[in-house]
Amino acid sequence: MSFEIHVNERPFDAEPRAGQCLRTYLRDRGWFGVKKGCDAGDCGACTVHVDGEPVHSCLYPAVRAAGRRVTTVEGLADADGELHPVQRKFLDAQGFQCGFCTAGFLMTTAALVDEQGGEHDDGKLDDLPRALKGNLCRCTGYRAIEDAVRGVKNVEEPCPGQAVGRNLGAPAGPLVVTGTARYTFDIDVPGLLHMKLLRSPHPHARIVAIDTSDALRVPGVHTVLTHHDAPERLFSSARHEHPTEDPDDTRVLDDVVRFVGQRVAAVVADSEGAAEEGCRRIAVEYEVLPHVVDPEEAMRPGAPVIHAKGPETRIARAADNVVGEVHGEIGSVEEGFAEADIVYEESFRTQRVQHASLETHGCVVYFEEKDENGEDENGEDDENGANGEGADAEQRIVVRSSTQVPFLTRRALCALYDLPEDRVRVVAGRVGGGFGGKQEMLTEDIAVLAAMRLKRPVKLEFTRAEQFFGATTRHPFRIGIKAGARKDGTLTALQLRVVSNTGAYGNHGPAVMFHSVGESMAVYRAPNKKVNAYSVYTNCVPAGAFRGYGLGQVTFAVESAMDELARRLGIDPLVFRERNIIGPGEHMISPGGEEEDLHIASYGLDQCLKVVRDAIAEDRSAADAPPGWLVGQGTAMSMIATGPPGGHFADATVTLLEDGRYDIAVGTAEFGNGTTTVHKQITAGALGTTVDRIVIRQSDTDVVRHDTGAFGSAGTVVAGKAVMKAANGLAERVLTFAAEHARVPRSLCRLTADSVECDGRMVSLKELHEAARGTGVELSAAGHWGGSPRSVAFNAQWFRIAVDPDTGEMKILRSVHSADAGKVMNPMQCRGQVEGGVAQALGATLFEQVLVDGRGKVVTPAFRRYRLPAYADVPRTEVHFMETSDAIGPLGAKSMSESPFNPVAPAFANALRDATGVRFTEVPLLRDKVWQAIEDHRAAGAEEGWSATAHPGREGSV
Repeated sequence: MSFEIHVNERPFDAEPRAGQCLRTYLRDRGWFGVKKGCDAGDCGACTVHVDGEPVHSCLYPAVRAAGRRVTTVEGLADADGELHPVQRKFLDAQGFQCGFCTAGFLMTTAALVDEQGGEHDDGKLDDLPRALKGNLCRCTGYRAIEDAVRGVKNVEEPCPGQAVGRNLGAPAGPLVVTGTARYTFDIDVPGLLHMKLLRSPHPHARIVAIDTSDALRVPGVHTVLTHHDAPERLFSSARHEHPTEDPDDTRVLDDVVRFVGQRVAAVVADSEGAAEEGCRRIAVEYEVLPHVVDPEEAMRPGAPVIHAKGPETRIARAADNVVGEVHGEIGSVEEGFAEADIVYEESFRTQRVQHASLETHGCVVYFEEKDENGEDENGEDDENGANGEGADAEQRIVVRSSTQVPFLTRRALCALYDLPEDRVRVVAGRVGGGFGGKQEMLTEDIAVLAAMRLKRPVKLEFTRAEQFFGATTRHPFRIGIKAGARKDGTLTALQLRVVSNTGAYGNHGPAVMFHSVGESMAVYRAPNKKVNAYSVYTNCVPAGAFRGYGLGQVTFAVESAMDELARRLGIDPLVFRERNIIGPGEHMISPGGEEEDLHIASYGLDQCLKVVRDAIAEDRSAADAPPGWLVGQGTAMSMIATGPPGGHFADATVTLLEDGRYDIAVGTAEFGNGTTTVHKQITAGALGTTVDRIVIRQSDTDVVRHDTGAFGSAGTVVAGKAVMKAANGLAERVLTFAAEHARVPRSLCRLTADSVECDGRMVSLKELHEAARGTGVELSAAGHWGGSPRSVAFNAQWFRIAVDPDTGEMKILRSVHSADAGKVMNPMQCRGQVEGGVAQALGATLFEQVLVDGRGKVVTPAFRRYRLPAYADVPRTEVHFMETSDAIGPLGAKSMSESPFNPVAPAFANALRDATGVRFTEVPLLRDKVWQAIEDHRAAGAEEGWSATAHPGREGSV
């Protein structure tokens, strides 16, 4: 019987491979809107319609689609290209950020409405938690998605010269909602080979022998790479502007493995199946070595030494497994505690958290030809110019990667393989989420090695399981805190002992540890401060950069301690904070070391706390608590530097094009952070035009000279400032040339959307471009910003919650977040960043945790075993922006991508303390642990805190 399937009204008769799922069948035929997020039916990114019914195509056998009609997101629009009503709703609401999950949400929603976008009479849209339970989003916090489903319009229309401060839509919006936005693997490369990795089953072992002969006999296998093929050079997978910030402790393939899941060998074959079979046939003989998974034990005498390396690797104390440490004291904490009327001392712990970006790590490496002048034959916009065969020394290596740092990745690859920079091009397509996890080089190094060896294109794409045991996590912390205060609520001393578990490799370890004890301590004025902090190697999956970069972990301890001190002193926690927080113009002091380029260039912390105070005063949400539940409220705040120390560089160029539009060239990657929109808004404002008259080229090492990357919340405050300088420079050049061209005074010239008004005469931009070209004048300008000096941003979070004392179930009655982002460039987008940060932080607060066993092996390597917040789990947070304007940031803006995460856990823990009388010192705050703590509290007969009373309310939970 012949096989036939209709996809988006087009017939296909190619039979699927044995066991092939519908998702891979569709993607093999170019329907790239169908995404790979989990391979287990957990995330919904692969949702398509089969005969009108939504299915997770990663679980649906392709053979079952025989004789059926399949619709992907690309097929939702009609034959004339008119968007489906649901696509239009998601575009109008901007119901996405990175957009990787959007196709799945669109297909799920489209099945709930009629062809006109109206609701079916089955009432499914009345129960969105149930309707959307099969789809996950890591970016938005779901409010924007709900708005899209409900038909709420958030996007404003463009207006000439009035771009900044308005809710303008993302430029890639039409591509996202039609499934035509191209992410890392959404390309067709001729002759592509596939790589799979053999990973270590041991937490610590030396490879004695490795036999690849059986693997090489597998049909379709081209090569097997082992440590014998890898360069001896050590590097760090972490990417920073200054490579010396991280220890050089990593090899591409090593003869010593240090965690379960470390790569041992790489098999490259014609198909993923052949590569996987090759991995199974590699025979490895190991000498098993002692291992250690607890950081405190790892620092003790006699513990296994994980990296026996010299000082040239920049490991602080290799013999003690300490990769980095910081020690310092201001004043005398001993005297400060002696002066205190009350001293609070406690230990806090935070867990491993996975970034869980729906697009996994990976890259495609191919080759492109060079002409005699060194230019690409295919042109700078052709990312598919891969040559499958016969690559030679004159060809350039192209790395298409899911990375936040294309320029730093190119630098690292060139250093690793002794390549000149003009031989390597790194391109980030649209990136499907990052959150710091893609500030690493985890796939590009090994894929480039294979491509150079075989002279063929090579693809390496992590599975969801590999994201858990082969990528990185958030650093688990142990924080010992001691704080003292007088009866009047004045802090006298603050002391921290911090131990960060960096895992088997030190990527980001020292920097995260240093940052964690920076702003978390500097935001309070205590005259006596002391810190001892350690970043420690263990035989566990490596930790890395994660939203907040260590501040969230230590802020959990500091803000919990401030709340506890206030309660024990009988002082309102808000009053206690206001009495001790740093003020405008004050010098920020941390015992870990002062950062001279860090300033309070605008101050909105007082406004943030006032928002919380006003919310408490008018709150009536306690009435919504179910009968018999305990009710409490809690606040926390945080401060964060708007950019990393030591310089964060961005170059940008803005050019007038032949057709009268403008072009921005900037290196920053777009992964839902919204920098593309903001850069267009800045440029439109400077040039008096509309954002639809601006094109942008980005995240390609061929576009500009250098860009440090999209991390440290630098997309607006660093790259945005470079774009602003370039746009202002071009505005001046265009006006000056227009004045000369029209022979009128410069003061009588004014930029409009598509022309320059010269003393009443409209000279089109097309005419100016032609005239400039005729005289040899280039209407283009460059801008640069080095990321220093830096300002600080402030955030405060408040919750009112209800807790069932009989089950430990918790319900968020109200969530309020106040943010000092300076001049808010795009309120809709910035609100989305805050909501997404709060949602992600709530996941880490309430249930997310990467669990490891006694050998350091990850035992939660799937979404089904690692719970991510779904639509039903996330409350609608009320977001308030403060009225400040920063003296450093572009047009008064400050960063706001990372900072909303940091105060969430302590605010929730403080509310839980208020409700139950129990101080919780570990996250996540699992329901069974909350119930047990309440039971223990009752059994102990404690009365403190039990003043919280049950309130009448309705049933249900968030």
